[in-house]
Amino acid sequence: MKTLPHTLAGLALVSLAAISFAAAPAAKQPEPTVITPGTAGAPPSDAIVLFDGKDLSNWKSEDGSEPKWKIENGYAEVAVKGILTKQEFGAIQLHIEWATPAEVKGEGQGRGNSGVYFQGRYEIQVLDSYNNKTYPNGQASAFYLNSAPLVNASRKPGEWQTYDIVFHPPKPDADGKVAPGSFTVLHNGVLTQDHIPVKGDATTSAKFTGASPTGPLMLQNHGNPVRYRNIWVRKLD
Repeated sequence: MKTLPHTLAGLALVSLAAISFAAAPAAKQPEPTVITPGTAGAPPSDAIVLFDGKDLSNWKSEDGSEPKWKIENGYAEVAVKGILTKQEFGAIQLHIEWATPAEVKGEGQGRGNSGVYFQGRYEIQVLDSYNNKTYPNGQASAFYLNSAPLVNASRKPGEWQTYDIVFHPPKPDADGKVAPGSFTVLHNGVLTQDHIPVKGDATTSAKFTGASPTGPLMLQNHGNPVRYRNIWVRKLD
């Protein structure tokens, strides 16, 4: 009975210490920037809009010429050559919507094939993977040839699909070593790549090589008339 007051006093001191410890880090953190979020996939106020359905003025063809892709009804359709952003990016959040042809032709990698390349090097696969067998790390939302998606969240051919992707690039240091980056991918709102390492080796079909702090986004021409719309990014670095 004599120890009860001491116990209560001790608990009070521990509680006060906990409150002080919990409050201290928050006081030192910067105030988050206020932005206006978009609705239904629309870009937030701090986003860079790369394609709004009207023109490809933010893009160039692989050979540096003006893009020859068809633009109508708010989308751009793959043709002739792949296209790259004129601006280069490091760590980003990307939103992009795409649709494979409604008329199914071919199978495996020959069916609705394209790809989204980060820094022109690392590909998140675009493919008609609805009832279409191929190698797991080459289907829709795969980190191409590196990591198969956790699930196949593909919609039917011709239907619009979304990727929301967080990309952190690998970082080379002065000694030539590379600290891995990462991909996190949501396909149609479903997590398909969960903080997958990006080690600095470019996808085999990428023309860019070696780890770099920044690089362009690229949309691949693989010979199929895949459509893209509503493309925006947020810089994370």
